[in-house]
Amino acid sequence: MENQTHERLLIIDFGSQVTQLIARRLRELSVYCEIHPYQSVDDAFLADFAPKAVILSGGPDSVTREGSPRAPQSLFDLGMPVLGICYGQQTMMTQLGGKVVSGEGTAEFGRAYVTPEGSLDLLEGWFEDDKEQVWMSHGDHVSEIAPGFEVFGTSPNAPFAITADVSRQFYAVQFHPEVHHTPNGSKLYENFIKLAGFTGDWTMGAYREQAIEAIRQQVGDKKVICALSGGVDSSVAAALLHEAIGSQLTCVFVDHGLLRLNEAEEVLSMFRDHMNLQVIHAEEQELFLGELEGQSDPETKRKIIGKLFIDVFQKYANEIEGAEFLAQGTLYPDVIESVSFSGGPSVTIKSHHNVGGLPEKMGLKLVEPLRELFKDEVRALGVELGLPASFIGRHPFPGPGLAIRCPGEITREKLEILRKADAVYIDQIRKHGLYDEIWQAFVAILPVRTVGVMGDGRTYDYACALRAVTSVDGMTADYYPFSHEFLGETATRIINEVQGINRVTYDITSKPPGTIEWE
Repeated sequence: MENQTHERLLIIDFGSQVTQLIARRLRELSVYCEIHPYQSVDDAFLADFAPKAVILSGGPDSVTREGSPRAPQSLFDLGMPVLGICYGQQTMMTQLGGKVVSGEGTAEFGRAYVTPEGSLDLLEGWFEDDKEQVWMSHGDHVSEIAPGFEVFGTSPNAPFAITADVSRQFYAVQFHPEVHHTPNGSKLYENFIKLAGFTGDWTMGAYREQAIEAIRQQVGDKKVICALSGGVDSSVAAALLHEAIGSQLTCVFVDHGLLRLNEAEEVLSMFRDHMNLQVIHAEEQELFLGELEGQSDPETKRKIIGKLFIDVFQKYANEIEGAEFLAQGTLYPDVIESVSFSGGPSVTIKSHHNVGGLPEKMGLKLVEPLRELFKDEVRALGVELGLPASFIGRHPFPGPGLAIRCPGEITREKLEILRKADAVYIDQIRKHGLYDEIWQAFVAILPVRTVGVMGDGRTYDYACALRAVTSVDGMTADYYPFSHEFLGETATRIINEVQGINRVTYDITSKPPGTIEWE
């Protein structure tokens, strides 16, 4: 197992869509935790993982169905605190001698209010107004609690909304404390880890030291290559690797001609001049733009860029004598989402996409120093490593770059116009102090020309669309509610300062039904 130096909490996943949020809440409380599907957790796993406490997640199944998921029965004999959530409560009750029912009157979805029944340490800080708002999402409910359990909270459709066997430190709730709609949910998790005796030893300072030691043990005196895009993940991974192995690391920065204004100069300046990293600047603009010429289908453009990136990266990597490792900025959500809950490919959310296919093709071993971290933890590690705030807080930027912000055929002229318009837009956002409120913002140049009037003359130039969204993880998003004054000022600046654009629009589509990017 990885990460044996920290107190560890195990989350057994029964397929809930919000299991990751449990892990996020715990990491925010400085507790190291991992999510593992219930099928992979057996007696040997529990002995190896050695958790200090366990949380049983929610899930879509019904415990009344024959063959439905269960926790290892031995878990309840290990003498450690266990918290069951929604389906986790129901399987806990079933496995310990209680009963769960399905059918009319058992379901409860959405906002609900729980009222207290007695006092419980798990609920310290709750029920200050005699009831607590929670988020329910269950079709079954507990009809008879297991021996040793008592009721500590009820809701209209969940008579056993909060139950506990205090002597064994078993706790169970029917609602989801991890979601935003249970406003006091984080306090419940805080109380649980306190009852379990966690000291809160999961910090980025501690992780930094541990990760450096792990990299040195894995790599030894061999060389490592890293694909450096200038994004947060690859930048933090490169900085961490450099601190661990110094000159054994070589980064390859592939410049495909689809970057934002001055981006290549900024990335190379930071990593070469300020951090003394060895960086190969692969100037392959002509290759990429030449292959993209005449192409307008978005999927075709993506495939061309992906294939060329692999070819170019491999070309430069082959020049690094003695390289045996490839570094990737894989994050923990990538790891979780690449594991199929049911064991079949149909429900895998996504597979690893970082530098797709390169390890097999090149015969290199992987180094993934960020694979235990969430995005916000990566940013915190970047602060620990001394990366400038301008890099740590950057908005996400897609691998295909400006190609997918240029619907239709890509030309050098359109890319140049797009770079300048995007720079003005981002400058406006920063000037108004809005950059950190927005998940992602960019300009898309549209594949149409429109008639305009500038001075006494007629123009026939491109239209562009501004895009800015708020999001937590990029899976769903809503447009940012700029004021009309901001939009008017920004449109005026773009039209006055960027030759080639005479019309500016603002995209107010949410995700879904749209995507964040235009292609």
